[in-house]
Amino acid sequence: MTLADGVVLAQDSRDIIKPVWTEVLVALLLFGLLCFVLMKFVFPRMEATFKARADAIEGGLARAERTTIEAKAVLEQFRAEIAAARAEAAVIRERARAEAYEIRAEVMAGAEAAREQVLAEGRAALAADRVAVLAELHGVIGEIAVDLAGRIVGESLMEDARARGTVEEFLRERETARD
Repeated sequence: MTLADGVVLAQDSRDIIKPVWTEVLVALLLFGLLCFVLMKFVFPRMEATFKARADAIEGGLARAERTTIEAKAVLEQFRAEIAAARAEAAVIRERARAEAYEIRAEVMAGAEAAREQVLAEGRAALAADRVAVLAELHGVIGEIAVDLAGRIVGESLMEDARARGTVEEFLRERETARD
């Protein structure tokens, strides 16, 4: 296309600024028809879709909020149950400690009583043995003393009951002096 062709085209074409009313009218009619179709069929469907999406989102948010509230309630209940279980465990531990202390005290008291009983029995047995030994010694010492006195004197004093009584009286006096 040359400059001459452009001049020819400009002369052939009508005035560009001046509209062609038939084209404008057809364009307006088509635009109106397009707007009518869009408003009548497309926009309501789009609006329904948007509304459904908004409802779904709001419903999802509401469900999420309810779920969050329920989860918080369950969590609080769980924490309360844990706190109650811990408190109960503390009570059980304290009760067990108290029972253990009581059992220990009972065992210690029983052991102390058994020890005291064994000591008392031992002391009683020792005292009885001492009395038996002393009684046996009294008889033997009396006989030995009478025999020794008889050897010194040169006579047998074994049958003399009075001598035996003298030795036993001497031993009793000695024993009372010691106590």
